[in-house]
Amino acid sequence: MRKVVLITGASSGVGLALCRRLLEEDDALHLCLACRNMSKAEAVRTSLLASHPAAEVSIVQVDVSSLLSVFQATKELKQRFQRLDYVYLNAGIMPNPQLNIKALFRGLFSRNVIHMFSTAEGLLTQNDKLTPDGLQEVFETNVFGHFILIQELESLLCHSESPSQLIWTSSRNAKKSNFSLEDVQHSKGQEPYSSSKYAIDLLSVALNRNFNQQGLYSSVVCPGTMLTSLTYGILPPFVWMLIMPIIWLLRFFANAFTLTPHNGTEALVWLFHQKPESLNPLVKYLSATTGFGSNYVTSKKMDLDEDTAEKFYQKLLKLEKQIRVTIQKTNNQN
Repeated sequence: MRKVVLITGASSGVGLALCRRLLEEDDALHLCLACRNMSKAEAVRTSLLASHPAAEVSIVQVDVSSLLSVFQATKELKQRFQRLDYVYLNAGIMPNPQLNIKALFRGLFSRNVIHMFSTAEGLLTQNDKLTPDGLQEVFETNVFGHFILIQELESLLCHSESPSQLIWTSSRNAKKSNFSLEDVQHSKGQEPYSSSKYAIDLLSVALNRNFNQQGLYSSVVCPGTMLTSLTYGILPPFVWMLIMPIIWLLRFFANAFTLTPHNGTEALVWLFHQKPESLNPLVKYLSATTGFGSNYVTSKKMDLDEDTAEKFYQKLLKLEKQIRVTIQKTNNQN
């Protein structure tokens, strides 16, 4: 029986590279591409089947920034599948990232230059906004939409006789200082991306605490610093020309510079082969690349505690209940 792998954000970047690498590992998989843009997803599906004709590749339309879309997608998935073996929760956004030029040049001439480039800490701010669901866009896209996805697919994920794995794309930039239990959506701050990634780390820990006995395990990874259409859009082209030699040089001192989505998937592919029961739920797994381009996986204990993780999880459950009540009222009025 084919193992079923669901991947959100599968039509570009890390998600697309992951699809290709997983089929290189096992072309007998059934990949289900969970994408917002169906035309792009169809093109990816055609490409994957052309190179791996033995595989099975399907598509489900989902926009994790829209709860209506998530509910519709999960309804379809429950009709198609009896179980999901792996769910890669990869879709995410960093809206309109803006570079703090002063912080950049100050960091260039400090001892923290490698750390600054590895994590982008203090370099980027983003302009967040509300979605039609009334939630902060980064929070809903990166965290809450995926949380609802998991909640709705619980019957496909919880099988104690054969564990299922959740694998989240987090970040080295998931900073405790940018997250607050009093403002989980980060509506009052300027680091919604970092806050959302820290929230992912908390949620993963809480899910393990609540679902391991039911056969569901969760892990978080960081794909490293990659040069994609998103990152290239942060700076003017001439600035990239100036700093690229620095970035290549820094690869010899910091393993976080994976630079390509293919390299960035190293930890995600590694987790595909692991027994989830043997993994430490408090550890983040990091894709790493040497200065000469060799990929490997390292790990780092997350800066969090299980009590905070459980409190955050309970806040999400409360928010979910509120959302469902609102949806029910809307349906009754219609």
